[in-house]
Amino acid sequence: MSILDEIKFRFQQNNAITRIIFLNVFVFLFFSVLSVLGFLFNQSIFSDIVSYFVLPSNLSKLIFHPWSILTYMFLHDGFMHILFNMLWLYWIGSLLQEYLGNTKTYQAYFLGGISGGLLYLLAYNLMPVFAANVSYSFALGASAGVLAVVCAAATLLPDYNFQLLFFGNVKLKYIALISVLLDLISIPQGNAGGHIAHLGGALFGYLFIKLIYANNNLSHRLDALFDGILNVFTTKPKIKIQHKTTFMKTASNVRPSQVDVDVILDKISKSGYESLSQAEKETLFKASKD
Repeated sequence: MSILDEIKFRFQQNNAITRIIFLNVFVFLFFSVLSVLGFLFNQSIFSDIVSYFVLPSNLSKLIFHPWSILTYMFLHDGFMHILFNMLWLYWIGSLLQEYLGNTKTYQAYFLGGISGGLLYLLAYNLMPVFAANVSYSFALGASAGVLAVVCAAATLLPDYNFQLLFFGNVKLKYIALISVLLDLISIPQGNAGGHIAHLGGALFGYLFIKLIYANNNLSHRLDALFDGILNVFTTKPKIKIQHKTTFMKTASNVRPSQVDVDVILDKISKSGYESLSQAEKETLFKASKD
């Protein structure tokens, strides 16, 4: 299997984190090539094209680039920027995807990124300290969406342990809390817009899990919306083959009901993941595969 075939195969797997990472890497490589071409031919093609996809704080510019509230979260300023974002997303995002499934993982990333972008816009257009910068400032990067995923995972599984170099076992809730505090105290130190966007994403991640626990209509409507969007981009077989069978459907193949999943999530909220029985863990695992 060639490298291209391997990438295609991995992307076609039904895994939200893998697809988000591939999209980020593809966009990064595409714009990196444009940057090299612009440098070699002494042209401004790179900056001209990028300006259409970053999120401008100036509302008069934003109105002509409304799509930038989505596209900005797939742009990165250098290799280290995308490397650390994708590592965070892989390590902790995979945990969220395992327990909540693809649909809610996409929700956490995209809506978290949008929330971070909106908080950035509000801050730069309302706070006097940013008045001199609002005409030319812009935001880019996946960090708001990534922090939303991190904080969502930490809210869902606060006592989940990660093995960190030099620190040993550290609970996920402390990793998320330290990340948020670092962004908060770093606002006056530079890249204020980026840190503010991170905080917007982190706040959404926390509220997102609380919304799931509440089990209200908004959570179900978000599921329906994202399922509809995902169906548009999902390749369906042209021919459907059905096989008749006289065997009864076994319990292991029965899809868990939403009611069962909600009860388990409520138990996690009150007592933690460790309080689940083996059967409840298996039920949650099956639901995450849908």
